[in-house]
Amino acid sequence: LLIVVAVVFSLAAGRAVQVQAIDASSVAEQAADQMTVSHVLPALRGAILDRNGDVLAETQGTVRIMADARMIRTNGRMSAPMTDSDKVAAAAAPEKIAAILVQFVGGTPEDYLPKLTKTGEGESYQKIAEGVSAATYRQIQTAMSTDKLVGLSDINESSRVYPNGVLAANVIGAVNSSGVGASGLEYAFNTVLTGTDGKEAYEVSPNGRIPLGDNALVEPVDGRSIQLTIDNGLQWQVEQILGDRVRQSNAKRAFAIVTNPLTGEILALAQYPTFDPNEAGKADQKNVPARAVTDPYTPGSVQKLLTIASLMDMGLTSPTDVVRIPSRIKSGDQYITDAMAHGTIYLYTRGVLANSSNIGTIILARRAEKKALHDYYASFGLGQKTGIGLPGESAGVLPAADMPDYARDGLAFGGSAVSVTMIQEAAAVGALANGGVYNPPRLIKSITQADGTTVEPTVAEPHRVVSSEVAADMMSMMETMAQQSTSHTFDVQGYRVGAKTGTSRKYNQACHCFRGLVTSAISVGPVDDPQLLAYVVVDTPTRGSSGSSVAGPAVQDIISLALARYGVPQSTGKVPHLPVGPKKKLE
Repeated sequence: LLIVVAVVFSLAAGRAVQVQAIDASSVAEQAADQMTVSHVLPALRGAILDRNGDVLAETQGTVRIMADARMIRTNGRMSAPMTDSDKVAAAAAPEKIAAILVQFVGGTPEDYLPKLTKTGEGESYQKIAEGVSAATYRQIQTAMSTDKLVGLSDINESSRVYPNGVLAANVIGAVNSSGVGASGLEYAFNTVLTGTDGKEAYEVSPNGRIPLGDNALVEPVDGRSIQLTIDNGLQWQVEQILGDRVRQSNAKRAFAIVTNPLTGEILALAQYPTFDPNEAGKADQKNVPARAVTDPYTPGSVQKLLTIASLMDMGLTSPTDVVRIPSRIKSGDQYITDAMAHGTIYLYTRGVLANSSNIGTIILARRAEKKALHDYYASFGLGQKTGIGLPGESAGVLPAADMPDYARDGLAFGGSAVSVTMIQEAAAVGALANGGVYNPPRLIKSITQADGTTVEPTVAEPHRVVSSEVAADMMSMMETMAQQSTSHTFDVQGYRVGAKTGTSRKYNQACHCFRGLVTSAISVGPVDDPQLLAYVVVDTPTRGSSGSSVAGPAVQDIISLALARYGVPQSTGKVPHLPVGPKKKLE
């Protein structure tokens, strides 16, 4: 019997020890949880800068100020006993804190006192203000510390700010309400711009943080910053010009680009109408995408620059090659004519371009094998994305190498067989301005890492499309075209410039018919030493019906501003005026 009792007692004792050990551990864990405070240290999203370092988009750190009314009314003692002096200080605390908030945040004491004195169960923790700058909150904390006040805390927040409003909005894009990139570069480079949040955890007692308690800190890593090739000042000027042109021509929209053809850098990329990324939620979504890369269109006669350059590089024509041009030419089941009716005329190839002859361009293009011509267009970048980095980029349409004859004809003069984006066409003509070498367009200048080092993004290698001699001839022929304008649309004081215009009809899917026009004009300057290229496309104007009259004035204004802005040396020497056709009538 004694043995049995001893065994039972021993088991009971063991159980008591076990229960005691488990319960003590559980209580200790609960106590530790109650005494540990942790919060996220948010990383800041990287900034977007222009080529000069001016901020186009940045994240500004702000705080939400919270008040713990229980801590305020106990003077920080919480459940600990309060002395008489503690009680006096606690009674005066709400009004003192309210006065500090009025001084630094604004408002009146009555805005804050009800929240600072809440006594209801679960109501003691109240939001006082949000969107307060970190600097202002530090001033509040200093004032609180000076008066030995407690009870305010902060929650880190941040907001994405676009200090220039609509400037380059279609390029920069915007973030959504969660701070995630939703359009433009904000979307395309979201993983680059997004940082990694940190975390801080520490032990507290009812009287505040325990100085020697367990602490853990993981510092946040801010997102990387992106510097663009865009010039803030030029971009603003181009946007103003576009807005004026849309209003004057009563057009649907307009786009413009300015590039340095020697490097492929984009100095301005604008469209109108646009949107304000600070209020992206209110934007008309039709105005958000960068349509210079998303919307292909029929290029019209600007395409003739690429056709004639390709034919000259193949040795199939030259600037002074004489071309007999009838009044019309059959292509497929239709006849193609020129913009201005004429009988049989004779033009040099230079004149075919200067007079923008559809018939003459088709006659010249028929000298080439279709595959050879196709391959030149592809080398100019048609039918493929440029890789500029903006979302939704279109490759446009380039007919296959075994295209029908009528497609070859339409492709040659920029008719309905081909479609391009503005960025494609600007880069293609840029190759002619760059001595025949194609430079892939560049929008990103550099990316700054979290440690401050900068890296340049990888871009495709430049490649030669036509010879330098052909490229120089094309610049001369573009100058001749600019000289043909009797209204001096493309003249720039002090500079020799070249130009080409385009006008094409828009195909309407709803009616399966052509409705509206796309007008365009491109300019390069100076032609004797090309430094800059400007290209303007105006969509569906209802006042004016040609690239020269609608887009021409805008491209003249833009190239003039750009040449002056960058201090490009003015042209010297005599300006040649070359003939566009033979002097004698040929039969």
